[in-house]
Amino acid sequence: QLQLVESGGGSVQPGGSLRLSCAASGFTSNYYAIGWFRQAPGKERTAVSVISMTDGSTYYHASVEGRFTISRDNADNTVSLQMNSLKPEDTGVYYCAVKKGILTISFVQRVALVSGTYENDHWGQGTQVTVSS
Repeated sequence: QLQLVESGGGSVQPGGSLRLSCAASGFTSNYYAIGWFRQAPGKERTAVSVISMTDGSTYYHASVEGRFTISRDNADNTVSLQMNSLKPEDTGVYYCAVKKGILTISFVQRVALVSGTYENDHWGQGTQVTVSS
């Protein structure tokens, strides 16, 4: 049974950094992507960053480009999200999620991520990130 274990959330002042990690276990799949999705208070959940575990292609929400970096470790099915220059608007619950059958983060996948129609197969429990002075 697939398990996603998230770690690394917390509270930080604006301009600070945090690193989130997601460890996936309990399944075998040749093609899949792991991503981070944020739900801010009173708002819909949105895609922050996604990486293909197959070819390493990535997606970033426009608001985090240049500040966040997603990386993968295929040896232990782990994805990390390095978050720098954090802003109060980055506050929310960050969920790790897996989508099977993804070879690359294609144009079609990017459109789905931006439009909110990208459907994941499994979700983690979420970890709180709070950016406040």
